[in-house]
Amino acid sequence: MDPRVLRRVPAARAQFALLGALAVATAGLIVAGATALATVLAAAAEGRLDRGALAWFVAAVAGRALTAWAQGAVAVRAAATVKAALRGELLGAVGQRGPGWLSGQRAGELATLAGRGLDALDDYITGYLPQMLLGAAVPVAVLARLAFADWGSALIVAATLPLIPVFAILVGWQTEAATRRQWRRLALLGGHFLDMVAGLPTLRAFGRARAQAAAVRRLAGEHRLATMRTLRIAFLSALVLELVATLSVALVAVPIGLRLLDGGLTLGTALLVLLLAPEAYLPLRAAGAKFHASMAGLTALDETFTILDAAPAGTDQRAGGPVGAWREIRFENVTVEYDRGAALRDATLTIRRGDRVALVGPSGAGKSTILAVLLGFVAPASGRVLVDGVDLRDLDIDAWRAGLAWVPQRPHLFAATLADNIRLGAPEATDEAVREAASLAVLPVPVETVVGERGHGLSSGQRQRVALARAFLRDPALLLLDEPTARLDPASEAAVLAATQRLAHGRTVLMVAHRPAMLPLADRTITVQDGQVTERATEAAA
Repeated sequence: MDPRVLRRVPAARAQFALLGALAVATAGLIVAGATALATVLAAAAEGRLDRGALAWFVAAVAGRALTAWAQGAVAVRAAATVKAALRGELLGAVGQRGPGWLSGQRAGELATLAGRGLDALDDYITGYLPQMLLGAAVPVAVLARLAFADWGSALIVAATLPLIPVFAILVGWQTEAATRRQWRRLALLGGHFLDMVAGLPTLRAFGRARAQAAAVRRLAGEHRLATMRTLRIAFLSALVLELVATLSVALVAVPIGLRLLDGGLTLGTALLVLLLAPEAYLPLRAAGAKFHASMAGLTALDETFTILDAAPAGTDQRAGGPVGAWREIRFENVTVEYDRGAALRDATLTIRRGDRVALVGPSGAGKSTILAVLLGFVAPASGRVLVDGVDLRDLDIDAWRAGLAWVPQRPHLFAATLADNIRLGAPEATDEAVREAASLAVLPVPVETVVGERGHGLSSGQRQRVALARAFLRDPALLLLDEPTARLDPASEAAVLAATQRLAHGRTVLMVAHRPAMLPLADRTITVQDGQVTERATEAAA
């Protein structure tokens, strides 16, 4: 078992230990059963029935059946435990990194990883891992028994056993490369398909739906070809392992037969060797055959740990510092870099308690990045953000966020009632408080209304007012507004603007303002241009 799994999923350690104990018990039962059966057959050749040996054989067979069932049940439980824990950690990592990390096709790739990718661990934990444990326990037990029965056969088995893992490793290198190619194709297909579904209305409007459908078919075809190449290697490797194991057993069986005919070996010993020799190779053969089925899960496991082990942005949660009654937030020479380049360059600005600051500038200039830094979604590549002199990265990020409310351009609504969506930021809020927040946000729809995913069934203005109701219910000290009136008709814009004015009253506000209607809310205006921050004087808001 990968030690990273044991380290990250302590709940599964006892289950894996139990799998190991069951493998040792199975090895003992195999040796006991073969010994008893050889005794029974040898006695039968002499015309008598050894009832004691027969009883031991029946008990060994029943014990093997019981341990096989227990091994399967424990392995299934361990797989479920590991998958649930890793999925939880993946979702936690996404929450810590913030929405900016899910740009491009990463969201689709992560969905594929958390879904089908981790599901492939079933083949590893319930198939390959138990056989590997048996492959470690059974050959040792068999060799120990053969050494006492016939040391010559034990030497042959000991010499030929390493051939199976050697050939399995040689073929496994090719399988690993093929499986990684297959996984990359699957992740690309999943990411592209998710993006296409999300943008389907736009594709239909511009007549590009058929072209994207053709692209999905092409990617699906590439994934199919990669899968067939992987299966081809798997089938060939199974043939190689079976051939090696069969020849190894023959190397044991032929001398045993000749020595038995020559009188140099008793029938009971010969039968014992012939019964035990195949058992020594069987777990390794089975593990080699199941290795290919488990490679998809192992690849997904590596991808998962790559995400979890990378240091996420803004996750340092050391307690201490002014997370509640702060007086000043200061950006000092903050530079933020994305894959496409720098979004902020040596940005310096100060926000004091009670300020209402508007960030203006062209799209892509870095305005939303300033909000993302304050939310802890993005960590500066250089510079720092100080809250009353304490670096934001040294604060308890959850406590810091508890004092914020964020109203983005595209608020996400879940398939639930509006009350549940409003209560998202304050789960303990009463029904009366939720209704009051909806009233302050001028939400024209009853809070008992059930909406679809992404707020299906509501207009853009209504979705924006749900986001404002969330902020009202949260009652924040610092309000972050990312152009809440974008893409709204004049009537909806007026309603949202009126609700925003009530929300901003008496609070510290940092807003991204593209439309002139938002500017009267601000008493300071800061221009962001190509990542550079400059401030100009603004008349105080009424």
